[in-house]
Amino acid sequence: MKNLFLKVLASVLGFITTASLFVLPAQAQMNIDISGVGQSLFPIAVMRFTGENQLPVKVTDVVRSDLTRSGAMRNVESGSAEMAWDAKVDYKSWAARGADALAVGSVTRLSDGRFEIRYRLYDIRKNESLGGLVLTVSADELRLAGHKIADDIIQKILGERGIFSTRLSYVIRSGKTHRLVISDSDGENAKPALASNEPIISPTWSPDGKKVAYVSFESRKPVIYVHELATGRRTVLSNQKGNNSAPSWSVDGRQLAMALSKDGNTQIYKINANGTGLTRLTRGQSIDTEPQWSPDGKFIYFTSDRGGSPQIYRMSIDGEANGGAQRMTFKHGFVTSPRLSPDGKNMVYIARVGGAYRLHLQDLATGEVTALSDGNRDETPTFAANGRYVLFAARAAGKPVLMAVSIDGKNKQVLSLPGADIREPAWGPFMD
Repeated sequence: MKNLFLKVLASVLGFITTASLFVLPAQAQMNIDISGVGQSLFPIAVMRFTGENQLPVKVTDVVRSDLTRSGAMRNVESGSAEMAWDAKVDYKSWAARGADALAVGSVTRLSDGRFEIRYRLYDIRKNESLGGLVLTVSADELRLAGHKIADDIIQKILGERGIFSTRLSYVIRSGKTHRLVISDSDGENAKPALASNEPIISPTWSPDGKKVAYVSFESRKPVIYVHELATGRRTVLSNQKGNNSAPSWSVDGRQLAMALSKDGNTQIYKINANGTGLTRLTRGQSIDTEPQWSPDGKFIYFTSDRGGSPQIYRMSIDGEANGGAQRMTFKHGFVTSPRLSPDGKNMVYIARVGGAYRLHLQDLATGEVTALSDGNRDETPTFAANGRYVLFAARAAGKPVLMAVSIDGKNKQVLSLPGADIREPAWGPFMD
């Protein structure tokens, strides 16, 4: 059984390194296909902001697109009519058009070349203003401003924090080049953080969103790096003998857990973020890998074949010598890739069902398991910062894509890059 576990891990790695090569078009843009949204969507009108006609990015286009992707809202007004942030609102007229809320705004170019964006949200049914935002941004930050406005609308109407201004990381392979890419949550504004002729896998965001840890094979072996996004500076976190893999940040960002084979079979270790204080957490003849810190900072979840086949276990952050390890999964015979929701209530994993590898969600309080995918080759799940969506690598029509699914399974989105091999997604945290 242990050989089978090794074989599957090797096959995953082999797929990364031997997948068909695609050439990424220079101007390729992420395609997003949305399905499964319900009929009872909240109707909102987002009027075109005054003063944005000549901008390289129209803020209202970003806002409208985000709200559509939310799976909870429907755009009532999608035309080109403008309405300033301080214009008088005819509540009865908008109610007659079927809108329950109205967003309006204005964009003004400042003397220093930046833009001031004012937006206001109205509750049409209650005939009242819900407030708004005043943002000052550069031309490069116009999309971010749109995302922040959409987040504010979600917060004010649905009472939960929006995730549109969070970021994604993922790996694109084109030709012999592997690129670690950082993008907006909708895949736009994509910028390469690293390019290499060797595979890049397992990117994971620091809790403050300023760094990404990942595994690179540029030294012809897996080495863990920490990459500072603002400066491009990166440092080697772990280059031990054998494999260095599966980095995972602690909740406070001061430590990382990882899987090392320095002493033989792969085991779980933790290390300070500055590369000091390496400590072994598991000891045994099993393969222990894929560590993940719990959101409360008390436990580390990991994959182990100690029971004969891969399953998810949980131990103290001080190691299994302090209380042992508790098995967490029982519904499937082969389970890998644990990821915890930010609120600690749910865990997703990849389970083998027949010959397929599919995404599942487990309620950690009840143990109830729900299938979130009917795919065949799901990989590397990652929670959105609000815990409502899971992003993962998959295949659609035989091509590699990223898929996002709501935790109730009702809203599904496919993110694809034409002609590109895209995988290894990681969803970034909230940026305060």
